Amino acid sequence: MDTSVSSAAQLDAIDQQLVDGVLNKQRRALAKTITLVESTRADHQQRAQKVIGALLPHTGKAIRVGISGVPGAGKSTFIEALGNYLIDQGHHLAVLAVDPSSSLSGGSILGDKTRMESLCQRIEAFIRPSPTAGSLGGVAAKTREAMLACEAAGYDVILVETVGVGQSETTVAGMVDIFTLVQLPNAGDDLQAIKKGIVEIADLVAINKSDIDPTAAAVARAQWKQALHMLRPASPNWSPPVISVSALKKQGIAEFWNEIERYRDITTHYGEFEAKRKKQAVDWMWSLIETGLHNLFRSHPQVQVALPQLTRQVATGQTTPNTAASRLLSYLESDATENI
Repeated sequence: MDTSVSSAAQLDAIDQQLVDGVLNKQRRALAKTITLVESTRADHQQRAQKVIGALLPHTGKAIRVGISGVPGAGKSTFIEALGNYLIDQGHHLAVLAVDPSSSLSGGSILGDKTRMESLCQRIEAFIRPSPTAGSLGGVAAKTREAMLACEAAGYDVILVETVGVGQSETTVAGMVDIFTLVQLPNAGDDLQAIKKGIVEIADLVAINKSDIDPTAAAVARAQWKQALHMLRPASPNWSPPVISVSALKKQGIAEFWNEIERYRDITTHYGEFEAKRKKQAVDWMWSLIETGLHNLFRSHPQVQVALPQLTRQVATGQTTPNTAASRLLSYLESDATENI
């Protein structure tokens, strides 16, 4: 099958092989593409942009599901149960599991695959753990690009598992079609600890481990329904459901996926599904612009010279942060004026 793309002239032979390999559903090519995307080397980033650009016309057909939850809620076990169910239903599944990086060493355990032992053995599943590497929002810096590469490789369900619940977890909701919270049935303070922000963006809540204490699970479900009812939903056509599941006993998994499909059908009918993806693409562009401006600022020769001294002066109270920032930003403004 000829899987060459229109932008082939812009790609060298090695990158063209990556593109063709991904489009031909070669797992090794997909893994190497994501590694290239995640590299911080400038030359690798230039290559990655071309590769993703070549793959872009072949993306957009998968349903993207974000899964978050408090530590210990059983997210990995839940994803494994869901993944095996979806594969049995004929789907091809990609799991992008994000592990937190150490703020001291910068390292990450990347142990999610060890917690999905049976799913790892399914040829229809592709599991890729990635470190946050300092990125906020519970996702890796290149999760969006990795997701597109998986879609181009023919995976029709993309699950993005975040590092845990926090105020910055809302970032993942900006790159998926539906955002799911996995909660525990007997953690009464979780609702207060999660804060309003992440509750507002939840499209679906799953109370996991509900088999351990059905009574507590029923109470938690009622509390969540009440909390979600008090908030204005993101969509006027969708009220976030709360369901009880047991990943260990494979209970409630089919019901969970039925809600995912119902969400897609309803939002597609009202044009919200496509509108959301368009908005996400524009937001992604602005995010890249902000990142690029930050990198441009940090690499500016005058900024590199003045930054250490100004940092010391701010730390010792010799100058105000506002004065220091204004001076540093003036270097970029000078360059902009000269280029007019």
